[in-house]
Amino acid sequence: MNISVVIPLLNEEESLSELHSWIVQVMNKHNYNYEIIFIDDGSSDNSWNVIESLTKQNSNVKAIRFLKNFGKSQALHAGFAKAKGDVVVTMDADLQDNPEEIPELYDLILNQNYDLVSGWKKKDMTPLFPKTYLPNYSIGQRRKTSGVQLNDFNCGLKAYKNLVIKNIEVSGEMHRYIPVLAKNAGFSKIGEKVVKHQARKYGETKFGMERFINGFLDLITIWFLSRFGKRPMHLFGAWGVVMFLIGFSTSGYIGISKLYRLYNDLPYDLVTNSPYFYISLTTMIIGSQLFLAGFLGEIILRNKESNENYKISNELNMN
Repeated sequence: MNISVVIPLLNEEESLSELHSWIVQVMNKHNYNYEIIFIDDGSSDNSWNVIESLTKQNSNVKAIRFLKNFGKSQALHAGFAKAKGDVVVTMDADLQDNPEEIPELYDLILNQNYDLVSGWKKKDMTPLFPKTYLPNYSIGQRRKTSGVQLNDFNCGLKAYKNLVIKNIEVSGEMHRYIPVLAKNAGFSKIGEKVVKHQARKYGETKFGMERFINGFLDLITIWFLSRFGKRPMHLFGAWGVVMFLIGFSTSGYIGISKLYRLYNDLPYDLVTNSPYFYISLTTMIIGSQLFLAGFLGEIILRNKESNENYKISNELNMN
């Protein structure tokens, strides 16, 4: 199969039929062997009924329905698990991503050997007030922290080699940083393509101010996971040992100092009267806790099982 188009959605009943027709038109024009996978992330409108109708019209349309809203990352995870195409394209269901971009993305992956190509909404039509004021500093920090040189981390229109999506795990709210997950998994040829972005035709955007707060927190998480996700002991254990040694050395100095004064009949204070004793004791306790956190992290990492943090209520045309 040439292409799998994976489309997570939430309450997009008005746009689904039009999006389906548009994608099919592009696929037929280029004679692609394709599948379209809709993932209904707990829609409360008529989206699932529309999808059911599309699966009956077109056997290339497949669908997954979640029991409730689990989030875009979980929807992508479920879609990636089912995708069979040599090239996997993700896009949003709100008609803001243009299916006419798919052939060029397909060419970049298949013929120019990119592992992943991310869309760049150079002219972003999302009607979100704060985006106008986001400084370039934010983009620079994302590049520096993640190590991936992209201008747009939020674009839903992306293309991947099938091998990439089968070797990354998208969880939590990490869909914004799939290129970073791919890079951390060893896929280094990551490109970017300017894509046409269109104004929303139906409904309202699902994103608000929390998108930027969550994006910043996710950036910190992805940095930590990329540096220490496979070896938490290297961070917590190292800091724990350092702090314990500092506290132990300080308390040792206090004890030796008192013994010296006793031996030489010099005036001395009780150890418990010194604030440095409590500081050193606290430092040793914190150091021990950090070391224990790193140790437990290593045990959990070695014994964890892969969990799918979502529940599927129905599937259509999944063979």
